[in-house]
Amino acid sequence: MHRRGPLSGLRVLEIAAIGPVPFAGMLLSDLGAEVIRVDRTRPDPTSTWTDPRLDVLGRGRRSIALDLKSAGGAAVLLRLVERADILLEGFRPGVAERLGIGPKQCMQRNPRLVYGRMTGWGQHGTLAAAAGHDINYIALTGALHAVGSGDQAPTPPLNLVGDFGGGALYLVVGVLSALLERARSGKGDVIDAAMVDGAASLMSIFYVMQQIGFWRDERGANFLDGGAHFYGTYRTADDKYVAIGAIESRFYDELLARLGLSASDLPAQHDRDGWQQARARLAEIFRTRTRAQWCELLEGTDACFAPVLSIGEAAEHPHLRERATLVEIDGVRQPAPAPRFERSATERPRIGSRLGADTRAVLSESGFGAGEIDALLAAHTIAEGIA
Repeated sequence: MHRRGPLSGLRVLEIAAIGPVPFAGMLLSDLGAEVIRVDRTRPDPTSTWTDPRLDVLGRGRRSIALDLKSAGGAAVLLRLVERADILLEGFRPGVAERLGIGPKQCMQRNPRLVYGRMTGWGQHGTLAAAAGHDINYIALTGALHAVGSGDQAPTPPLNLVGDFGGGALYLVVGVLSALLERARSGKGDVIDAAMVDGAASLMSIFYVMQQIGFWRDERGANFLDGGAHFYGTYRTADDKYVAIGAIESRFYDELLARLGLSASDLPAQHDRDGWQQARARLAEIFRTRTRAQWCELLEGTDACFAPVLSIGEAAEHPHLRERATLVEIDGVRQPAPAPRFERSATERPRIGSRLGADTRAVLSESGFGAGEIDALLAAHTIAEGIA
C-alpha cells in the first residue's frame, strides 16, 4: 500500500493499545508510513471509539483482528513481522514474551526489525510491573508537582506530559533513530520507551535550575509557572482570559507601553519580591477590557500575547484557519499532520478501518493462501469485518 510522505515505504505493525501507542502510530501514519493495527478479535465493550470517524488516534490505519492468546496467534504475527520495519507494543514487561512475540522471537524472524516498547515505568526497575497512568508517571518526575497555583493542589496538565509528550514522542524518536542506525549496520534494535523517562527528559532544564537555586520547589513561585506577572494568564472584562509571555526585556517594555505603563510604575521585572504587586496591577488593567478588545490592541505585536481559547474556539481563529492547522475529515474536526514538509508532502489523513476490516487483505499480501486464511477464521484465530 503506497502512501505519500517522508516515511512512505515503511510498514509498521501496531499492537492495539491505548494512549501513547496509538498516538505514535498516528504520527507515523501521518508522515506516510503504512500502519497496520493488530486488533483483538472481539471489540472492547468499554471503548468510546466505535465509530472510526471519531477515533482520531486511529486514523490512517488498516486493521487486522488477531487473537494473540490463541494457539496460532503468535505464529500469524511472526509471519507479518517478516515483512515489517517497525513493531509497536504497549504491554507490561514480560507479556509480549509470554505471548511468544517478544523482541527475541520477532527478531529471529526479521533481524532488521525495529521493536518499539512503550511502558509507563520502563522494562525494569522497582515499579516496572505496577499499573499506572500518565498522572502517576509525571508525579514521580517532579513535573506534576510543578504545575498549578501555589495555594492549590497540583493540576494535571491533561495527559500531555506523560502519554503524548514523554511517551509517544520519545517512542517515535526512538524508532526513527533506530531506522537511521539500521541503514548503517543492517540490524534492528529494541527501544525501551518509558513515560517516566520521557517526562523526566522534558523536565531537563528545570532540574538544573532547581540545583543552582534559580527554581524554587513550590508552585506559582517561578517565572514559567505563573508566579511571574509577565508570564501568566489574566481575566478580562467579559470573564475570559488572555495569556502573556513577555519574558525578554524588549518584549516586556512593549507590553508595558501598550498597557499605558512605564517600567517605573512597577517593581523591577525580575524582582521576585515585587511579582505579586505587579501581577495585581496588571490584573486590574486587564479587567478593564474584553478579550476581543485586548486582541485588537495586542495580538500580532511583540508583547507576546494570545487569547486563551477553548478547543471549540481555536478552530475559528484566523491564524489557525489560514494555516489549516485543523482539518475536517468525514465531518470530524481534528488537527492536521505535523510537522510539514516542503518536498515530501504528506497526504490528507483518512479515517481508520473498522476492527478486522482488512484482515484478509493484509494476510493475503503477507503470503497467506486463501485456504490458510479460511482455516484461521474457522479456528477463531483471526476475525474480519467486526462491527
